[in-house]
Amino acid sequence: MGRATTKNDLISAANSNFEKLTMLVNSMSEKELITPFDFSGDDKKKEAHWSRDKNLRDVLIHLYEWHQLLLNWVSTNMSGNERSFLPEPYNWKTYGAMNVGFVEKHQNTSLDKAKESLMQSYQAVMKLADTFSNEELFSKGTYKWVGGSTLGSYFVSTTASHYDWAIKKIKAHIKNCKGM
Repeated sequence: MGRATTKNDLISAANSNFEKLTMLVNSMSEKELITPFDFSGDDKKKEAHWSRDKNLRDVLIHLYEWHQLLLNWVSTNMSGNERSFLPEPYNWKTYGAMNVGFVEKHQNTSLDKAKESLMQSYQAVMKLADTFSNEELFSKGTYKWVGGSTLGSYFVSTTASHYDWAIKKIKAHIKNCKGM
């Protein structure tokens, strides 16, 4: 399926990818869970996130924190206080530093707590998505604070697309572990 452009597709893709992510995480062996992520031997994995996330907790917390960004952004703007998606001082050129901050913030968060927090935030995001109509989610110009995009595109990016990113990363880690 391509990128969701309707509410039904958004809900379906988010639920499907979250289920795949959950099943993958639950299938990980003890070795895969305790082995630190290390993609330094793969020249194709140059993006910052390949070296940023050191374990499964870091990946799950990343998803949780992006859920929080979406939940807070929508809530704040719907209550009449306009603000951008990324909190100050970040923008779309500097959000990598924000992501590093998320990892640092959660160094004392357990894997179990990360899983629990992600599940709760996922449920909150899906509940919020369900409160909007298809038109509110996918018609440009519905909400001034969304800018030139659609509200639904933020939901897609924060859910289905982000879960797909996490699945690929975790699968690459599992493959690395099998090669050890």
